[in-house]
Amino acid sequence: MPADPHAAHSGIRVLPGEAPLDWERIYRDNVVFIYRLLYSRVGNREDAEDLTSQVFLAALPRLRADTSSGAAHNYLVNTARTVLADHWRQRLVPHLTVIDENVEVVSHTQEVGPDPLPRIRRLLATLPPNYRRILELRFLEQCSIREAAAAMGVSVGNARVLQHRALQRAAELGKGEDAL
Repeated sequence: MPADPHAAHSGIRVLPGEAPLDWERIYRDNVVFIYRLLYSRVGNREDAEDLTSQVFLAALPRLRADTSSGAAHNYLVNTARTVLADHWRQRLVPHLTVIDENVEVVSHTQEVGPDPLPRIRRLLATLPPNYRRILELRFLEQCSIREAAAAMGVSVGNARVLQHRALQRAAELGKGEDAL
């Protein structure tokens, strides 16, 4: 029997004399911070809760048994950044979710569906320059909010507000473009 009765279920092998990773402590110590971080980026409780769950589901199985609490926190923040980037990519670039059986099969030399990049570029071009720049920095160049703020010469708080307003405006413009 392993030193940690839960180790067999988690896929992590804990050697005798080695302290097992305390998943509950890591969750308890970080969940509020990760939730607030995500909430500040998405602006609504439902998405922030879903994304927080995704962060922990993605990160916890990958943490080693000898991970320090500071390293675990940093890993969770980096995982949150990745989960958030995926979230916004899905929101800004609609994906094909329904497959029509009557669609003509195309050869590998033909383009399969429209390239979303021109639509994104058109949408960004309609935004005011500061909105366009914050979205480019955050989601296309994958800068942190701090890096984006420094690049734009604004405070972190101002960059957060710009990002929030830019996303709202892009969503409004995107709905109008879908109607065309």
